[in-house]
Formats: sequence, C-alpha cells, structure tokens
Amino acid sequence: MNVYGIALVAVLATASAAEPRTSGNVYLSPQLKTLQNDPDKNPVTLWQSRGQNLWQAQCQSCHGNMEKLKTSAASFPRLAQGGKTLHNLEDQIALCQQRNPSATSTSTAVNDNDDVLALSAALHQVGKGEPINVAAPPAQETAWQARLASGQQIYQTRMGRINLACMHCHDQKVGAQMRADTISQGHPTGFPIYRMSWQTLGSTERRLRACYSGVQAPLPAPGSSDLRDLELFIKVRANGMPLDGPSIRR
Repeated sequence: MNVYGIALVAVLATASAAEPRTSGNVYLSPQLKTLQNDPDKNPVTLWQSRGQNLWQAQCQSCHGNMEKLKTSAASFPRLAQGGKTLHNLEDQIALCQQRNPSATSTSTAVNDNDDVLALSAALHQVGKGEPINVAAPPAQETAWQARLASGQQIYQTRMGRINLACMHCHDQKVGAQMRADTISQGHPTGFPIYRMSWQTLGSTERRLRACYSGVQAPLPAPGSSDLRDLELFIKVRANGMPLDGPSIRR
C-alpha cells in the first residue's frame, strides 16, 4: 500500500472508531421522513418518473433495461480518458447524451441539468441498497490515489472567512445544530437530493458548492477538479454503506 492508501486508512479508522457510520436520512425531521416515505407526495418521484421515461427513449437501445446498471451509481466517480479526468455519474450521463442525437438537453451546467438529474435519480433508485464501491482501476491506481489524496486534503483544510474544514463539522460536530440543520456525518449515500430550500433536485456537486458558500470560501467552478476530488474522497469514505437515495433534505 502506498503513502496515499496508508493516510486514507488512518482517516477512515479514526472516523469509524469515533462512532458508527450513518446516512444523512437519520437526521431528517419526522415531517421530512413522512414526506420522503410517501410516493404520492414526495417531489423526488417527479424526477424519477422523468428519468425512467428518458431512459426508455434515449438509453435503453444501447444499455438495455436499467436494472442491468443496478451497481453503476454506487461505483462513481471513475477515472476516464486514460486517467486524465475524474467523472461522477452526472458527468457520464451528460457525455452519453452528447453522443445521442435524440437527447434534447442544451444546458452546460451538467450537474444542475434537469434531464441529467432525472436520469441520475432513476439510476440511484434502481441501485438503492447497493453498497458503495468506489475503487481504483488496477491500471490507473497511481492517478486515482493522487486524486483521492487531493480530495482528502481538501476535506481536512480550513477555508473561507469562517475558517472551517469539512472535517470540523462532519467528523467533530455530528449531531450539532447549524442554521437550523442537524450536522450529519457527510456521507453521500442519499444523493441526488431534493432540498426544500432549493425547491428542486440537486447533485452532490451542488451540495458541495453550497458548503463552500456556507463557510464563505470562493466557489470552485462547476465541474472543477477540486469538486471531483472531494466527491471521490467522501464517496470512498462511505465505501460499504448502502445507497439510500434519492432523498429529501430541509
């Protein structure tokens, strides 16, 4: 195991020793839990239905039944282009749409595009219960470990006028209140999420950028390497936990 792997093992061992890992759904209010469990009222079902229709119209001819990709959402982010770039699931969906003449999406904001989010929601729903399994491709382990180490460094680095790192909230203040929210452990098992304050569905990228804003730090550009590296780290940090999204947040 190289130095990156050793450092990550140390971080995960410390986190697991502190308390068992839990989903963000644990911290929902009773009202939001009731809404989330009611398919007739849960707004996420609108995106799921849209995603299922888009799959049949645009994706099924190449990929077959969506059930064949049951483990797909749990395995992203992945390296692409020979290890030069890191793609999350929404990036991959957008790339597929660009190659598909029947796709109608025109937005350049990939992770906030409704068609992309709808397909992501449908794939996450199909993969619900699958354990997160984000791992290095054997032929690209060096590049993957470098990206993982970058994400770990971002997670542990203080930033913004509030001068906090991700770890100060999601490792050290779990269960505390911040701006009427209960701080979770920060495991991305429930994405994409319908956030009541957004009144729409959002990706992991959108939530990470909101955290940058929350500590009054400069916002990384959508699709930036910092956001992808940080998403890789928190996904690996949640390896083995079951997907339980799409879900609702306050």
